[in-house]
Amino acid sequence: MIDLQKVDWSALPEPEDDGAAAHLVGLRLPPVRLTGTDGHEVDLSCLPGLSVLYFYPMTGRPDQPLPNTWDMVPGARGCTPQSCAFRDHAAELRALGATALFGVSTQPTAYQAEAAARLHLPFPLLSDDDGALTRALALPTFEVDGATLLKRLTMIARDGKIVKVFYPVFPPDQNALDVIDWLKVEETAP
Repeated sequence: MIDLQKVDWSALPEPEDDGAAAHLVGLRLPPVRLTGTDGHEVDLSCLPGLSVLYFYPMTGRPDQPLPNTWDMVPGARGCTPQSCAFRDHAAELRALGATALFGVSTQPTAYQAEAAARLHLPFPLLSDDDGALTRALALPTFEVDGATLLKRLTMIARDGKIVKVFYPVFPPDQNALDVIDWLKVEETAP
């Protein structure tokens, strides 16, 4: 069994900002419907208020091996710690004004449902398994074992418009705190 929550970040290659997310701030979220692990479809373009969306490559399963080269791909490892951090800080994010919180990957909903249940996530994971959102926003991706996966990034949208992007995200288990820090500054800004 793999312990997906214990990661030595110092032993992994850190991702570099390749500019692949520089175009996102200011864009409107497209009218793409994504299925969530709660059984509901979500059109991100219609979300009112402040939305936090974290995009991740793929969640692993403790009983299945990760791809052979997974730890050598900069930024690939850490989906479980990232999701757990957002789980642990979900109430604080809501208190800071986040009206929606979602994790998004290209994995099918049925696969994501196992992770959402195992990790006790208080928010749904959304599936972009057909790549519609990825294409519409030209999100950064990479290939592993023939699968196209999202590079890890987090965006904050206000009434459907992207106002902040965290990219690259490393280490992933600190991403929720980075979002909280940003929201606290925004809350006090004139």
